[in-house]
Amino acid sequence: MVDREALPWRLHCDGSAVPNPGRMGIGAVLVAPDGTRHTVSEKLADAGCNNEAEVQALVAGLLLARSLGAQALAVHTDSDLIAKQLGAQAPPDPVRLQPLLAQARTLLGTFTSHTLGWVPRHRNQEADTLARAALGMAPKPTAWPKGRRQLKR
Repeated sequence: MVDREALPWRLHCDGSAVPNPGRMGIGAVLVAPDGTRHTVSEKLADAGCNNEAEVQALVAGLLLARSLGAQALAVHTDSDLIAKQLGAQAPPDPVRLQPLLAQARTLLGTFTSHTLGWVPRHRNQEADTLARAALGMAPKPTAWPKGRRQLKR
């Protein structure tokens, strides 16, 4: 028999700053084990950089998960900074982000279990769209227009 409370919820989060630094928007998608979806799309009052927006989005998603009773959580982010700073081999926190990252760590510690992993941007598109929508921006295009090729780097 499966303990339904032990099943992980999935959280995708993303933040945007326009320009960078500038006004910040956050987006998060929380999916319960039964498939129920909850979203966050919010323009923040403060201006900041994209990394601040990314961590703010994570914190908002964690607060939502906590408020809905999630016990286990699988967090997905396309932010290298979040994946590194909150991972097992974390380097020292950037000074500007220390309070936000400390808040995120504290919130992560309130779950009975959690994982946090980096995903490519195209696998975090819904959270990105919510962050951009909070700033009144259109979603990023998902494909190159016909006849154009992406340059290889």
